[in-house]
Amino acid sequence: MAPRLFPSNPADVMVIRNVTSNVITLSLPFARFGRLKFGGRGTIVKMATGSVAVFSPVNLTPEVHDTINSLGGDLKYIAALDMEHHLHLKSWKEAFPDAAIIAPEGLWEKRQSNPQTKDAGPFEHVFRKDAQGPQSISEEFDAEFETEYVHGHPSRELVFYHRPSRTLIEADLLFNLPAREQYSKSKESATSGLLTKIVSPLMSANSPATWQKRFVWYVLSSGDRAAFTESVRRIDGWDFNRLIPCHGDVVESGAKGVFRSVMEWFLADRKRV
Repeated sequence: MAPRLFPSNPADVMVIRNVTSNVITLSLPFARFGRLKFGGRGTIVKMATGSVAVFSPVNLTPEVHDTINSLGGDLKYIAALDMEHHLHLKSWKEAFPDAAIIAPEGLWEKRQSNPQTKDAGPFEHVFRKDAQGPQSISEEFDAEFETEYVHGHPSRELVFYHRPSRTLIEADLLFNLPAREQYSKSKESATSGLLTKIVSPLMSANSPATWQKRFVWYVLSSGDRAAFTESVRRIDGWDFNRLIPCHGDVVESGAKGVFRSVMEWFLADRKRV
């Protein structure tokens, strides 16, 4: 039997929090291999038009549904942030059949190979490496969001910048462990367990973040470092102050400095071991 990734009682342990009046996080326990406490997080954003988008959707509990209804209920966009953050797409699409799915290339094909994730129809917005110029989602979406497709990342990351709230939303580009908020309603400590104790310091974003710098340089960017570097530099050009990662605590302010610390070797044309 495969290890459980998400908890069996998501409604009981999920933290639904207004980061701003229009940005809401959905945080809950999530464990790699059933043991490594990474935490999981979805992010809901209500746009000026009234339309709602969800990024890296987690369990669609009744409370999450109520949250969307409290924002007007017009959920129009469901974004899978990479090749791994897609497990709940089907339940969200079934609940909101008119919502458009945003995803990186290859994810639809990956999901079709598994009967449990096989989708009924194509994805509406697929980011591709060979696309010419910026890819558009819609007028209302593009008016509020910048998007970077980090195809140099092994998981093909989609990173979003919500301009009105100066918030960066990402999945596996940068970690901020331990996942304290995500485990705060559970009966488990975010730092308990041998594997978590070993890995959490390596995935810390606290300056100087030496171990995470090494992980990003030697592991995440090793497949196509030039493309990865180009993406990091474009993201660095955005004026964000908050960072919402899928794994670990939200960086409430000063996020640009945290990002630059972790990505220093890509931004400064130098590397230290």
